[in-house]
Amino acid sequence: MRILVTGGAGYIGSHCVKRLGELGYEVLTIDNLSNGNKWAVLYGELKVVDISDPAKVKEILKNFNPHAVIHFAASIIVPESVQNPIKYYKNNTENTLNLLKNLIELDIKNFIFSSTAAVYGIPDKVPVKETAPLNPINPYGRSKAMVEQILQDISYAYGLRYVSLRYFNVAGADPEGKIGQAYRESTHLITRALKAAKGEIPYIEIYGTDYPTPDETCIRDYIHVSDLIDAHLISLNYLLDNGQSDVFNCGYGHGYSVREVISAVKKVTGIDFKVIEADRRPGDPPKLVADSSKIKEKLNWKPQYDDLEFIIKTAWQWEKNLSEVSS
Repeated sequence: MRILVTGGAGYIGSHCVKRLGELGYEVLTIDNLSNGNKWAVLYGELKVVDISDPAKVKEILKNFNPHAVIHFAASIIVPESVQNPIKYYKNNTENTLNLLKNLIELDIKNFIFSSTAAVYGIPDKVPVKETAPLNPINPYGRSKAMVEQILQDISYAYGLRYVSLRYFNVAGADPEGKIGQAYRESTHLITRALKAAKGEIPYIEIYGTDYPTPDETCIRDYIHVSDLIDAHLISLNYLLDNGQSDVFNCGYGHGYSVREVISAVKKVTGIDFKVIEADRRPGDPPKLVADSSKIKEKLNWKPQYDDLEFIIKTAWQWEKNLSEVSS
């Protein structure tokens, strides 16, 4: 079974490639290495190609002829999307549309899309269900919501079958310690807190302390990357078994505030690092927590790592080994 993975050298994509390889799939990764790393692709072949070049991508697709495509390649930083929306509509929307055109022309029928909880904006009800209105409040969320609409239309018109997975806050690292987050400038809270614990950055910022939450900081649903990859694998099997196009939330159904996460990082590491309070960042909703009952009931997803301290421990193990692994 041949699976093509875009963005497979990045954080989440590399975990997917690892799992696919372990399960015996033939994997081909496309990545431009803008945020990914060659050493993170542990299985299959890596082609250093930008998906903004549809002709090259089409040639690769034609030669490899995958049974399915899992599409991770995207820009993902909310504040940057506010400052540079053109980049996000180009990378996330236009490039995905060009990829989908190629799939239709080559009659590749199965597609898994990395979507985001940012499509919900500030939901009226939390935990949020997939049926909630899509009302993104930043260009990142809008760029992903646009793709979801495109997928719905393309699926109806051309028979492409897809699963769109709306990620909540992905965190943690491979429990075996082989791969993890290695962004050049990470904005993820847990990773930045761990870098503050290591002394790589002087402090961790809390962006906004006046939100309508119990401790006045943002609340997010943190999901371990391994559980998220399990959601991709069961989605893949669902499509390969002729499942119909659908959308699923990926989260644990409960959240932690920024202050709670920082406190847990200090507990796990045993290090008391500096924390400073800063202004709100544009585009941050106060609370985002998933209702993931749909994927559990329909696809029998059973998360294994719903524990904040375990998530942090795997990320901490990775951070301590990062220089050795990436050298």
